[in-house]
Amino acid sequence: MREMLLSTPVTGIFICLAAYELGVQINKKLKTPIANPMLIGIVLAAAVLSVCNIPLEAFDLGGDMINMLLTPATAVIGLSIYRQRKVLQENFLPVVLGCLVGSLANVALIHGLCKLFMLEDSLLYSLLPRSVTTPIAVALSEQCGGLKGVTAVCVIITGVTGAVLAPTLAKLLHFKDPVVIGVAVGTSSHAAGTTTALQMGELEGAMSGVSIGVAGLLTVLLAAVW
Repeated sequence: MREMLLSTPVTGIFICLAAYELGVQINKKLKTPIANPMLIGIVLAAAVLSVCNIPLEAFDLGGDMINMLLTPATAVIGLSIYRQRKVLQENFLPVVLGCLVGSLANVALIHGLCKLFMLEDSLLYSLLPRSVTTPIAVALSEQCGGLKGVTAVCVIITGVTGAVLAPTLAKLLHFKDPVVIGVAVGTSSHAAGTTTALQMGELEGAMSGVSIGVAGLLTVLLAAVW
């Protein structure tokens, strides 16, 4: 019975959905940004795989099917962008400049820390695109000679961290303008952070969605000329 379940996508799909749903319920009860459903889901799924001794290959049969939904789910953000197109037109230059500053700060920080700790170039190019969305980050890492596995992990950590801390940091830094909040979240923590931005408000989510693409393009250009 166990072998039959592990040979089908059902196991991975069930673990993903159940872990995330538990995360949602915990988040509703605790009502704190730290209890992020995505973060809780990742921890619970990893715990189940470890305790039940489920091979990663078996989990990926279902996990890869859910991954296929990432692109259309991200595309849905376009609806919020369309609804807020007038605000985007009015703030086009600030949005682009905000993404440029954020992308430049990320590239400069990673480059400086890697040189300070004398890390290999492969690690430098693996860490460089950590703040952009996964498809762009992995492609850029591979093209520059980085390790796509390291890049994928760093992108996940960065995204989840942004999703968890975005509301708290916005309050601590007294960010009240939804455009500012959206650009900051999208530039630093891509799609994962955008899910939190959408919860904060449709305008925040729309600006964050725009920033994902702009910051991704700028990071590619900065990596090429750095």
